[in-house]
Amino acid sequence: MVRALVTGATGFVGRHLVAHLAAAGDEVAISEAEICEPDLLEADFRQGRPDTVYHLAAQADVQASFIEPAATLRINVEGTSNVLEAARRAGAGRVVVISSADVYGRVEPEDLPVDEAAAMRPVTPYGASKAAAEMVCVQAGLGGGLDVIRARAFNHLGPGQSDRFVAAALASRVAANERTGSEVVRVGNLHARRDFTDVRDVVRAYRMLATDGAAGEAYNICSGAARGIAELAEALIARAKCPMRLAADGELLRPVDVAEVRGDPSKLHDATGWRPEVPLEQTLDDLLDYWRCRTAESELPSRGDSQ
Repeated sequence: MVRALVTGATGFVGRHLVAHLAAAGDEVAISEAEICEPDLLEADFRQGRPDTVYHLAAQADVQASFIEPAATLRINVEGTSNVLEAARRAGAGRVVVISSADVYGRVEPEDLPVDEAAAMRPVTPYGASKAAAEMVCVQAGLGGGLDVIRARAFNHLGPGQSDRFVAAALASRVAANERTGSEVVRVGNLHARRDFTDVRDVVRAYRMLATDGAAGEAYNICSGAARGIAELAEALIARAKCPMRLAADGELLRPVDVAEVRGDPSKLHDATGWRPEVPLEQTLDDLLDYWRCRTAESELPSRGDSQ
C-alpha cells in the first residue's frame, strides 16, 4: 500500500484527489499546516511518513495575485521550498508538485498547442510565482537528488469549484438567477479560449504521474482542445430552468489576459496512457447541480473571476 500525503487537501482539487487516492487503495494523510510554517509542516511529514507527496497548497487566485503579488510569491515559492525540504527529511520517494499552465503566459497562436518545451513567459503574478516554484523543484532534483515531478495543470472545473473561477462563477450566477427570476448573467471576457478538463480526470493524471512519470520532468495536464468562454456561458444558460441572457461587465475583466490557452498532452499520454474521460457536458451538468445545491442553502455567489 502506498502512503500518500497531500497538501491543500481541503481545497477544491485536494478533496477530489484525496477521494481518488483512497478509492485506489492508497493510505492517505493530509497536512493542514501552513506551508510557510516549516516546523509545523515537517511535523506532519514525519507523522505521515509518505512514499509519495502531492503538493497542491498554494495561493491560486489569479485576481488576488495582482493585488498581493509579494504574498503570492512568498506562499507559492517559499511554501514549495518548505514542502520539498519536509519531503526530503521525511524520506519521501517522490513529490508531485502541482504547477499551472499560467507559467507559459503569452504564447503566440502559431505555437499552439503549447508543449512542455515552450518558454515560460508569465503575464500574471500567479504565473510568475508558479514558474519560480518550478525552478525550486528543478534545483531540488538536480542539486538535492529529490525525485520531483511538475504537473502543469491547465484549466479544470467540476463540482465543488469556487466561484472565483470562470465556469463556476457562471454556474453560480445561473443557479442564483433560477431562484430570483433574474434574466441577466454578468460575464467578463467572452472571447478568451481555454483548455478545460474535468477535475476528476485531472486527479487521475496526478496519481498516474506519481506511478509512471519520470523524475525531474514536467507534464501538461490538459485535453488538447480549446473551448471559448462564450461557449461555456451559452451551454450553462441553455441548462437554466428559466430564460437568461449574457451581459458584459467590465469589472469582471482581468488587468492582463491571454487570448487562447491550449496544451499538448502527448507527453503525459506517452508516459502514463492517460486520456480525459469525463465529457464537458457531464462536467457542466455536475457543476451546475452543485451550485444549485449551494444556492438553495442560501450561500449566495460572489462576483467571481473573469476566467
